[in-house]
Amino acid sequence: MSEDLNARRRRWILAGLMATMMLAAMDATIVSTAIPQIVGDLGGFSLFTWVFSIYLLMQTVTIPVYGKFADMFGRKPVLIVGALIFLAGSAASAASWDMLSLIVFRGLQGLGAGSIMATVNTIAGDLYSVRERARIQGWLSSVWGMAAVIGPAIGGAFAEYASWRWIFLINLPVGAAAIALIAVFLHERVEHRRHCIDFAGAGLMFLAIGALIFGLLQGGQSWPWLSAPSLVVFAAALVLIAATIWVERRAAEPIMPGWLWRKRVLAGTNMAMICMGLVMMGPIAYLPTFAQSVLGLGAIAAGFVLAAMSIGWPLASWLSGRVYLRAGFRDSALGGAVLIIVAALGFLLMPRPGSGWMVALDQFVLGAGFGLLSTPLLVGVQSVVGWQGRGIVTGVNIFSRYLGQSIGAAVFGAIFNATITARLTSAPAALRAQLPNDINAVIDALHGAGLDAAAGDYLRRAIHAATHHIYIGILAVAVLTLIVVLFTPRRFPVVDQE
Repeated sequence: MSEDLNARRRRWILAGLMATMMLAAMDATIVSTAIPQIVGDLGGFSLFTWVFSIYLLMQTVTIPVYGKFADMFGRKPVLIVGALIFLAGSAASAASWDMLSLIVFRGLQGLGAGSIMATVNTIAGDLYSVRERARIQGWLSSVWGMAAVIGPAIGGAFAEYASWRWIFLINLPVGAAAIALIAVFLHERVEHRRHCIDFAGAGLMFLAIGALIFGLLQGGQSWPWLSAPSLVVFAAALVLIAATIWVERRAAEPIMPGWLWRKRVLAGTNMAMICMGLVMMGPIAYLPTFAQSVLGLGAIAAGFVLAAMSIGWPLASWLSGRVYLRAGFRDSALGGAVLIIVAALGFLLMPRPGSGWMVALDQFVLGAGFGLLSTPLLVGVQSVVGWQGRGIVTGVNIFSRYLGQSIGAAVFGAIFNATITARLTSAPAALRAQLPNDINAVIDALHGAGLDAAAGDYLRRAIHAATHHIYIGILAVAVLTLIVVLFTPRRFPVVDQE
């Protein structure tokens, strides 16, 4: 195959990868804007948070399994099967008749999304050299930036002018085009041999990770952290994790081999990704509330403040190649960790209440830190193994980030709720009659018409304080990330120079 023909083929494959990634990226933003219409049509308001939780849960627990399967059977069949599962879940979600059915079908979507997250980045690592991968990761990261900007707008437009069901149906033509591009242009030479599939390890890992994430999602929400249900769930998770380790050590082809955590390079990068995922959940979950309630921005403007992070990320990913080719993978990631620390300090030192452009600029720096941290480490771990190990190391790297996001949702939720609760409890007697007794009613009270100026200002100060406490937590985790990266070997033992 000529060099020009090969280059054209790779461009079409990249287009297919970006379209496939768009399915998962858009899903993270487009659904949230249509929740009022979905609840109004299907009912089940008390269950709607599971529309998001079940998707995250199913996606996260399957990522390492798909990564291992990609090494065993090839990337192409794993990606196409996962995309088909995602599209089946999308079509079924559009046909949902009540909230419970929507939750089940969203779980099916998440089951397919795990394949997308695990294999798209693996294929990029297969097709492009170490020198090129940062640029390609920039393109793939830009999909998330575009989704952050256009996803809410598309979701809102469908919900208002058509039907919320179209937010799922729109996936079908995009997914069909992506599958066609991958099927036609991606050609792999896979060594076909008989594999011993580790069904026991995969099942135990699924249950163990699922129980852990379920406990993190439900703790402090459906039940108190130290309640009997919480303790039972986490105890079950620990038992299942121990059983998984026992089975994996004896498996002929373990789903998650022990060397992923015994090698210092891989263990350090995975721990750094857990920390990064934890940091990400602070602004994702609480910055829009801060922007609307404290800064007084509208929902669209608040969304654009958060989207600044998704703009800085791909730009830094694009540029990171020049950095890691000169400074190395570890030292480039150190620069990303430093930028995250700078962004956390910048938010904390911002004069109250701040302004939208200042917060957006701070988010841009934070996104740049994420790009400069994640891309060199992902390219680095893909380069220390050959083709047969690239799927699993990529899958575990991305899985670690999503596990960190689940931990972050629990940690920052506890910080935010504890701060608001303390402020409501210690409110001046003159204001208590107007302030809500339930933390869940704070936002409604603030945006309603029943508060006087003093009570409204008190609630805004409480949300400002809670967000600042979250950023103190972000700063602490960012420093921990810097330490973890420092303990990662400076030179990665690169075996893949292609």
